[in-house]
Amino acid sequence: MPTIEQLCAEALTALMPPPRLRLSDWIEREVRLPEGVSSQPGPVRLWPFQREIADAIGDPLIERVTLVKPVRVGFTTLLTSAVASFVANDPAPILCLLPAESDCRDYVVSDIEPIFSASPAVAQALSGELDEAGRNTLLSRRFPGGSLKVVAAKAPRNLRRHNVRMLLMDEVDGMAPTAEGSPILLAERRTLSFPDRKIVLGSTPVHEETSHVLRSYAQSDQRIFEVPCPACGVFEEIAWNHITWPEGQPELARWRCPNCATEVDERHKPRMIAEGRWRATRPEVRGHAGFRMNALISLHANAAWGKLAAEFVAAKDDPTTLQTFVNTILGQGWRSEGDELDENSLSARAEDFGLEAVPAEVLALTLGCDVQHDRLELTYVGWTEAGAMIVLGHRVIWGAFDAEETWAELDTLLRERFAHALGGKIGIDATAIDAGDGTSMHRVTGFCRPRTARKVFAIKGAPGNRPVIERAGSTTKTGARLWIVGVDTVKTQLFARLPRAGLVRFSNSLAPVWYEQLASERAVVRYSRGQPVRNFERIPGRRAEALDCTVYAFAARQMVNINPEARREDLARAEPKPAAARGPVLQSSWMHRR
Repeated sequence: MPTIEQLCAEALTALMPPPRLRLSDWIEREVRLPEGVSSQPGPVRLWPFQREIADAIGDPLIERVTLVKPVRVGFTTLLTSAVASFVANDPAPILCLLPAESDCRDYVVSDIEPIFSASPAVAQALSGELDEAGRNTLLSRRFPGGSLKVVAAKAPRNLRRHNVRMLLMDEVDGMAPTAEGSPILLAERRTLSFPDRKIVLGSTPVHEETSHVLRSYAQSDQRIFEVPCPACGVFEEIAWNHITWPEGQPELARWRCPNCATEVDERHKPRMIAEGRWRATRPEVRGHAGFRMNALISLHANAAWGKLAAEFVAAKDDPTTLQTFVNTILGQGWRSEGDELDENSLSARAEDFGLEAVPAEVLALTLGCDVQHDRLELTYVGWTEAGAMIVLGHRVIWGAFDAEETWAELDTLLRERFAHALGGKIGIDATAIDAGDGTSMHRVTGFCRPRTARKVFAIKGAPGNRPVIERAGSTTKTGARLWIVGVDTVKTQLFARLPRAGLVRFSNSLAPVWYEQLASERAVVRYSRGQPVRNFERIPGRRAEALDCTVYAFAARQMVNINPEARREDLARAEPKPAAARGPVLQSSWMHRR
């Protein structure tokens, strides 16, 4: 017969709830990846380093999770799987915050809807047709016990209307302050009414001094992923400074153990990762789990050490491509080498070439035009196959911005062709004309619209973390189309390139004042509503036309796509290759009717 103690123990066991299933186990049991979302459709199989991240997100004792992430580590799938778990097992108001509206729509259409539909446990959670009355929309769904909203950080009104228990934020380093302050802080305030809130924040870091994700990680328990060395067994982090390869053979890259100096081949990596573990470097911090990764631990085929080493070799000589490698592969913030340019050192590099004698390396030519009320200023920039900039010259068209003669002279200059060292002539491939001044915008857009086929674009500069150039979401009041140039993005790339002689070269035809204007701004970090923001400020007493023109010519390069070999053949001809004969373009078939 069982004793009284045994009977009591059995009774207590019966009354206790079943053990909570870890989130990592639930994901692998319930979440499926459909074709089109993953190269390996079927049940999700988490990589070893993903499991503890998933379990931290699902742990009710952990309020915050911060993830400093590179690419190729499957964070989007992990984030979507966590959302699916909350919907199916712990329904509550859920908010996903992404930088822009387009990011939100792409995330829902490309990840949430396919994964939810393919996973039986959550297939019904967001079911139902989209409702015109507004109950369910693409970015806002309700389900029993909760709701899911996916909103953009750019519009503060998106954050005012919601109180949420689960807040998941991705790519926070791409979120700029709004008129109402940091969108991250605004979103976090929407969770204050829930004592059991969960805040998950992840991003690829951008600039070290202003990174939101690095600042959040610094407040966490700062976990790093360590693996055992196959030779000595000591656990170490796989860091980039321990990746080595023979000279000229990056495809043979290996990891050198910092403890025993053994060089470990790529074939040992899967077992090392499988036996790896996370270690908190600040274990005294409670309730905030922070994870820092790089792509060196990824088991993705394109993250093999040899491939990453080859990417580094290709990127290391250009600061802009090197920054991309540091941010997206190493998961580190970028620290700028210098915040101010020296016009004297730039002008000292001037060489004997110009618009009268275009160097043989130049295969494309773009022009940036700054519009002033009494003149147009033009900077001509040539581009090599490797992407180096060659500033060929600068011109000024004097005349009122609203005078027909001014724009007629510009039209003549845009049709000009210049003698090329290969024997032929080169013309302007793309032109960006500043229409940011509200007074001159109508005149600029009126000039550009009929010349769009010649790649003459009306542009407007916009600050913040934006693409180099993108089409505006709407037309102007007159129906004209503008292109938005991310001036801070371009200036960041220019300031990294300009000090390097091999990446930017200058014609000796440029006047000293042009260099002074090129170096007219400096990068600074200011605090806006309590958040550090990196931007560019004018040096007092300087004009900036040359810098603006160069920024616009840089942006125009993004609109040019050439075949280098075909372009060399064209430039070697004394006369341009005649265009193929074309018949009349018929807009409809009515002329063929009998």
